Amino acid sequence: MLLLAELKPGEVFFDLGAGDGRAVIMAAKDFGARAVGVELREDLVKRALNSVYEHGLQDKVTIVNGDMFKVDLTSADVVFLYLTTSANEKVKPKLEAELKPGVRVVSHDYEIVGWKPAKVLNFCENPDLGYPSHTIYLYRKS
Repeated sequence: MLLLAELKPGEVFFDLGAGDGRAVIMAAKDFGARAVGVELREDLVKRALNSVYEHGLQDKVTIVNGDMFKVDLTSADVVFLYLTTSANEKVKPKLEAELKPGVRVVSHDYEIVGWKPAKVLNFCENPDLGYPSHTIYLYRKS
């Protein structure tokens, strides 16, 4: 998904609904990005922070324990969403209002209704079993 987004060193990556922080850690460690994870659940924030410290990435990763609707996204180069279609619908006005042109938005498994993806990638984690399969949508803010 980060390859599809063409994430580059020094870019700012936001994960809205960051969970345990896997995506922000990968963005910082493997791509050299500055990463911000936003997570509402305190238990997941603690898990994410532990991972950040284990990897020594506290200078490149920020984990915010808070509401994604209250976080300023104007510095974003890439935004990652692993939310439901209805949650994407709720966050869409914020993305439209705050993201600058050219920002890439990657949505895992759920499209952003009304936006036309620049690319759609389908892949299967375990081809031998035929599942789980995923769809990754890449959007570019115009």
